[in-house]
Amino acid sequence: MEDLENMPDDWTRALLIMAHPDDAEYGAGAAVAEWTAAGKEVAYVLASKGEAGIAPLPPAESARVREAEQRRACEAVGVDDLTFLGYPDGRIEQSLALRRDFAREIRRFKPHLVITLNHHDTWAPGAWNSADHRAVGRSVLDAAADASNAWIFEELKVDGFAPWDGVRWVAVMSMQPTHVTPVSADSVARAVDSLAEHEQYLQALSSDPVREQAQRQVDMVTGGDPDQARVAFELYNL
Repeated sequence: MEDLENMPDDWTRALLIMAHPDDAEYGAGAAVAEWTAAGKEVAYVLASKGEAGIAPLPPAESARVREAEQRRACEAVGVDDLTFLGYPDGRIEQSLALRRDFAREIRRFKPHLVITLNHHDTWAPGAWNSADHRAVGRSVLDAAADASNAWIFEELKVDGFAPWDGVRWVAVMSMQPTHVTPVSADSVARAVDSLAEHEQYLQALSSDPVREQAQRQVDMVTGGDPDQARVAFELYNL
């Protein structure tokens, strides 16, 4: 990642739009911790509550657990604005309704930077990306433009959500990065704390201790050296 440009820093508000609880923590937690520590405003919008994500639990109970885990994960990185849209976990479709809801949330929070999921078909050769991730990522890229257009989703203006043309970039958590955000050792530690809050979810994934799982993931994302840690994004200019 040495030859990648640094992410733009001349902004004050960022909105992360993800599919499920834990999506932000798996890829962007250290960057979020860095931004909030610098005084920037960051909010999260999650399309679903991840109700299909813990196999031993029925959906209603899983949704309750995962919402609570996500709220604690947000607190660990300094985020207190969290919205769930109620789309069905595992069955999120790229639709006009999804675009409209994302455009509404962009108009509500008025971000300069939007961060979302990998919208590509794969993570790497032979590693297929999930349908929810693809649908959300692509819809966010469209909605970032929709949010500024008064004639797309005119009903949003009627509902009090005026067009917002302040989104300057969409940053994607993909395997084709173009930019990086340097992060401190403290931000890395807070990212581990944040991901580890998804305790029941991580316990269902592996018998390894939760904090070990969280540390491995954050190390993989940030490069493993807390003194030279970075988070990479694929940046789109609007």
